[in-house]
Amino acid sequence: MMQQFYPQIHHDYRFELNKDMHFSAAHFIPNEDAGKCQVMHGHTYFINVTIGGNELDPLGFLIDFKQLKDLIHKKYDHSVLNDHPEFQHTFPTTERLAEQIWKSIQDVLRTRDNRPVCLQVIVRETPTSYVAYRPSREDLL
Repeated sequence: MMQQFYPQIHHDYRFELNKDMHFSAAHFIPNEDAGKCQVMHGHTYFINVTIGGNELDPLGFLIDFKQLKDLIHKKYDHSVLNDHPEFQHTFPTTERLAEQIWKSIQDVLRTRDNRPVCLQVIVRETPTSYVAYRPSREDLL
């Protein structure tokens, strides 16, 4: 299935975790340059998150898959993205959504003793359109 093909990111970590998830949400881009996208519409977003690390926690996880799903799915599923505080001063484009998902995940990862990092977030808006967000090295410090 084409939705399960993702660009790979090269890294030197010993462990790499990938989590797929999806949620349904609506959004609109309130600018006439956005064309049809200025009218509220919905998507079933497919998300792929890549996490890397060299150390596992005492249970043997980089991070529990369920924790990742709960963090993103519970936040955005069946919501209007424009209503979320993180989109009050920016438009909820697929690019900005990918960036915000990365920030949410990285904030949680920074609290973990084993210090994994979120290397990539892919947000697929349609079967033919997706965005990959990769942080800069400075973002991971």
